[in-house]
Amino acid sequence: MNGLTLAYLGDAYYEFKIRAYLLDLQLTNVNQLHQKAISFTSGKAQAHIINVMIENEILSETELAYYKRGRNASGSGRKNVDRQTYSYATGFEALIGGLYLTDKARADELVERAIQIVTEGV
Repeated sequence: MNGLTLAYLGDAYYEFKIRAYLLDLQLTNVNQLHQKAISFTSGKAQAHIINVMIENEILSETELAYYKRGRNASGSGRKNVDRQTYSYATGFEALIGGLYLTDKARADELVERAIQIVTEGV
């Protein structure tokens, strides 16, 4: 699959996992759920997560290849985020999508790590 297709899948899976995590926290107000979800799923948050993972050498060579496939295919970006942030976020989503297809346990492990990164402010 190309990088954008992996990112499409990874975006959906990551969003689902974050929503499940937030519901496990017993949050019930839909507005609060939405605002909290954005702190994990925005392009800025995803770019930060992937940068921390790369800096801390958490990813294997195969995982970095998934990330780069998405990052390099990301295009020009969105109006609310700059091109570099958008490409990093797309790369993160492609990583999660690629792992969802090949190693779901590892995808889940990296989602857990992403939650730690955001909640601990790393």
